[in-house]
Amino acid sequence: MYLIVGLGNPEPEYSKTRHNMGFDVINKIANKYEIELTRTKFNGIYGSGLIENEKVILLKPQTFMNLSGQSIKPFIDFYKIPLQNILVIYDDMDVEIGSIKIRKKGGPGTHNGAKSVVHELASEDFARVRVGIGKPVDEYDAIDYVIGKLDEEIYKNLEKGIQKASDACIEFLKNGIDSAMNKYN
Repeated sequence: MYLIVGLGNPEPEYSKTRHNMGFDVINKIANKYEIELTRTKFNGIYGSGLIENEKVILLKPQTFMNLSGQSIKPFIDFYKIPLQNILVIYDDMDVEIGSIKIRKKGGPGTHNGAKSVVHELASEDFARVRVGIGKPVDEYDAIDYVIGKLDEEIYKNLEKGIQKASDACIEFLKNGIDSAMNKYN
């Protein structure tokens, strides 16, 4: 079994914001594979189904970004999912808009959602896909930049990264993290 987690803040209030790239990727995968995200457990909205012949749980934590790990850890424990079968997706200001970066493991950087996941799992040994949102012009505007509503034109540019991240998740399930990294980094 695999757990694919998109980080974000509760919808619909935070829909179409840069900070919800993880949720947007989960929504795209769920739509493509007709997985209903209607169940709730462990402070998360989730659905499960088969993707590329693998049993997968798609999860959107509802704890708000900075406490995401508090939803993820109980899923891992309850379903006994090994860390190598976990993929966490989140936004990253250090990655260009429309691009993604995939890592097999590593530190959380400055992303508070990733910090929460690392803290709760007591490990950095899980795969992640970082979806590029670019940097704000004014560093002091970072919070408004990540949670502010976007116009359609800006969001269309972000959708390129959402599509790449979705494709990378499927590659991860089909052929593993190394293949996803080689193909999409």
